[in-house]
Amino acid sequence: MDLFLPAACLALALGLALIYGARFAVLPVSGVKSAVKVLSVAALLPFGLLLGAPVPVLIGLALGALGDFLLSRPGERAFLAGMGAFGLGHLAYAAQFWGQGAGAPVPFLALPLIALALSTEVWLAPKTGALRWPVRAYVVIITLMALAALSLPPGFGVTLAGALLFVLSDALLALDLFVLPPGARMRPLIQRLLWTAYWSGQALILIGLLPAHPA
Repeated sequence: MDLFLPAACLALALGLALIYGARFAVLPVSGVKSAVKVLSVAALLPFGLLLGAPVPVLIGLALGALGDFLLSRPGERAFLAGMGAFGLGHLAYAAQFWGQGAGAPVPFLALPLIALALSTEVWLAPKTGALRWPVRAYVVIITLMALAALSLPPGFGVTLAGALLFVLSDALLALDLFVLPPGARMRPLIQRLLWTAYWSGQALILIGLLPAHPA
């Protein structure tokens, strides 16, 4: 198979991701910012499609791009819709992980993840106001996705790394949206770190599940 077109799609996605992280991650919402962010994830779709990525992974990516767009829009309704899109994307990823033979997670790996999820009741939930229950539901869903990734058989370390980076990005996003006070000096660093973790997580989940990857 000619790899030029898939490589070009990946290069486009990576280039846009680098531009977003360097330029737009710390800027206020704008149409250009939204476009660069969404396209940096959406460009992974043709890359995965051309290389035969599993359908649930492509669905997860598409829902991530949709979630990025919705979260860039103002208002609580758009925020909830974006969170819902990401939640469905996590379920699509989890379905693929189980399809790859995921079993029961190793306890010593799963316990820190469960502890992180439970800790959100202390440092996150009290600060989310009317969004408390949707945020709680999202925490449960992404935890299930990560537990499914922890349960993957040997040979899927790239995908596992991507799933854990996704968890990290959402933890950093929670800090940015709900915990850090206005004008916090560390916010630009948090925003760039969360973008790096998020985009890398999406890309690694996809790359780790391409057919050429050893199962």
